[in-house]
Amino acid sequence: MHIEPGLVAESKMWLSVATAAGAGAYGLKLACEDVKERGPVSLAARAAIATSLVFCFFEVFPHYPVGVSEVHFIFGTTLLLLFGSAAAAIGLALGLLCQGLFFAPADSPQYFMNVTTLLVPLFGISYLANRIIDPRTPYVDLKYNQVLALSATYQAGIVAWVAFWALYGRGFGAENLQSLAMFGGSYLLVIIVEPLADLGVLAGAKALRLLRGSPFVVQRLFHTA
Repeated sequence: MHIEPGLVAESKMWLSVATAAGAGAYGLKLACEDVKERGPVSLAARAAIATSLVFCFFEVFPHYPVGVSEVHFIFGTTLLLLFGSAAAAIGLALGLLCQGLFFAPADSPQYFMNVTTLLVPLFGISYLANRIIDPRTPYVDLKYNQVLALSATYQAGIVAWVAFWALYGRGFGAENLQSLAMFGGSYLLVIIVEPLADLGVLAGAKALRLLRGSPFVVQRLFHTA
């Protein structure tokens, strides 16, 4: 989870419901398009794998409280490149929900803020990918600078949303701003590590020829747009 209990007063939670509803509506649109293209079984399979991975990212991988929130290795770019934006969005939302229900119930009231924080940057890098990646380039052939641009944009989006919620909840006091600066600075490590992990995963996928045409990965992983 990214937003700590008490950061935003209960009376202000309504905004998180509105932002999450908007993100959910856009995610549903992407899911409908995905079903038309690949069918419901493929989407369900990719979403299930993504959900399991997200749960693992939050609960098993190292995570540290820093400033106003926690630093996680979320690998949003990896999820997007392997499973597509719709399945990645479902995986992030459900993985986050499972973590809150079974391991961190105190964080459940912040669910809508957290899901907004994760999904809106995901949709942003999905748009960016369409702009910076040549349609003739499969994802397995991406270069480091392209993956870095996607990963940095995703992490910057997360930091921006956490900053928004912190300022919305606690204002512009010196202590709050200092906590925000600590949190934002700590994500520089994530920006360094995640692109390397993304490239490693893509290289592994390229070596696994059995995944070509598989319903368990997005078609763009191996094929042109």
